Amino acid sequence: MTSVSFEYSEEGRAFLQRRVARYGLHGANIGWFFLVLRIVEPLIHGHFEWAIFDRSLAYHFFGALGFQAIWLLCRTGTRSVRFIRTVEAVGTLFACSFYCLMMNSLPVFNRPEFIVLLALSFGMFARAVYVPSSSRRTLFIMSLSGLPLLAVSFYLYFNVDIQRLAERWADEAPWVADETPGTLALGVTAWVAAWWVVATVICSAASNVIYGLRKEVRNIKRLGQYTLVEKLGEGGMGMVYRAEHAMLRRPTAVKLLPIEKAGELSVARFEKEVQFTAMLTHPNTVTIFDYGRTPDSVFYYAMEHLDGATLETVVKATGPMPPARAVHVLMQAADALAEAHGRDLIHRDIKPTNIMLVEQGGHPDVAKVLDFGLVKELERDKDLSLTDAGAIAGTPRYLSPEAIKSSEHTDARSDIYALGAVGYYLLTGSHVFDGGTVVEVCAAHLHRAPTPPSKRLGKPLPAALERLILSCLEKQPESRPQSAAEFRQALRSCPDLASWSEDDARAWWERFGARVKAANQSASVPVAGKTVDIDMARRR
Repeated sequence: MTSVSFEYSEEGRAFLQRRVARYGLHGANIGWFFLVLRIVEPLIHGHFEWAIFDRSLAYHFFGALGFQAIWLLCRTGTRSVRFIRTVEAVGTLFACSFYCLMMNSLPVFNRPEFIVLLALSFGMFARAVYVPSSSRRTLFIMSLSGLPLLAVSFYLYFNVDIQRLAERWADEAPWVADETPGTLALGVTAWVAAWWVVATVICSAASNVIYGLRKEVRNIKRLGQYTLVEKLGEGGMGMVYRAEHAMLRRPTAVKLLPIEKAGELSVARFEKEVQFTAMLTHPNTVTIFDYGRTPDSVFYYAMEHLDGATLETVVKATGPMPPARAVHVLMQAADALAEAHGRDLIHRDIKPTNIMLVEQGGHPDVAKVLDFGLVKELERDKDLSLTDAGAIAGTPRYLSPEAIKSSEHTDARSDIYALGAVGYYLLTGSHVFDGGTVVEVCAAHLHRAPTPPSKRLGKPLPAALERLILSCLEKQPESRPQSAAEFRQALRSCPDLASWSEDDARAWWERFGARVKAANQSASVPVAGKTVDIDMARRR
């Protein structure tokens, strides 16, 4: 995005209009202030004729009016860039011209050319600060504004009474008595020109620096934007989009917590999700690139985009998995959870939609654990404001009995229960318990014994694997595997399991990949290049 394209964008046009309007307002306020001061001072000293009949006051009035016109024409409505730039340039030249004419009506003994020079220099400094302008444009406008200054300075001293001026300046500048009107006018104009050149150089340099800084800030903001390409999915803790980023060259996914879901509890959990997930480095855990807030307080985080499918999509599209493949997937998920549990973090929302199968590093069937949206810090979570005693944290079909009773008294063994329920789903294509309502599902987790996977599937399964899955689904946490590492080792030790090799996985994806991809595409929704801006003021 170039500076020109930004200026002519709606955002750039609106910014320019606001800045030019503010420049005009401040210029007018300063002009009116000094005009009132010039009227009040002679009134205080009893010189009413100077306060009423001084012709320079009229020129001063029109000079301030020029800046006032800039503000009036740009303060409201939607003005084009051409209109705004024209108003700014014409208004500035108009005001400067009348302030220069004011000089011709002031006493020459007070060196009015330098009074006006000082006033115009401050005005141009203000313009360099307020108005987005290139150094070339500032140089052009100041060059035009300096013409009446030089012309009036020359005219003023060319028509001055040399003899009278020499008498007034006899002590400070006795050499004036030897000057002719022409040489005196040329000398004064040369000094004014020199000072105006210095002011022009400084203002042009200031415009260049400030204009450049604005471009850098705009570029930083632009580089911080994520352009959303398509919606990939939606869950209880937000929506996930495939996104593009100006700096990140890797495929990126962005998760947003919509404003309508931004209650205190949801926002706090969403922040914890990204903070805690970013601490994890296991290759079977999704990698977090960035997180923060947008200017309108929507929470987001950017993560690696995974080109694959969730376990739910895979099972729905192709049916139950062979035991060897189910074990292959569960071992990887257990590895990821082992790292999290080792950091005193539990997931609390393990389910088939939160585990994806992808190809990574040339290896097919790599499992990735996603969405630590309900993660809990076991030892250090003391923020009672995040606790909602009446809420069930997690997905009912994969909740442990203790999580249903009290989500605040769960530990890593609740994740083992959920992972066992995921294994049950992979082997049978069915959830452990189903029901017409959440209450029915929760009651089944609390009181009913699960149907053995082989009976649900209608064909035999390796006995040791079935016993392990059912042990994970025990009602009492102490009857389950006590850690993810223990569960993984038990999976590895199951006898009567065929191996699941990379060749097996590659052959499966060649056979079913198109079907799975079609299922993914049916769930994605284009979003027409919507952008997610970063609130730079809240970056830490």
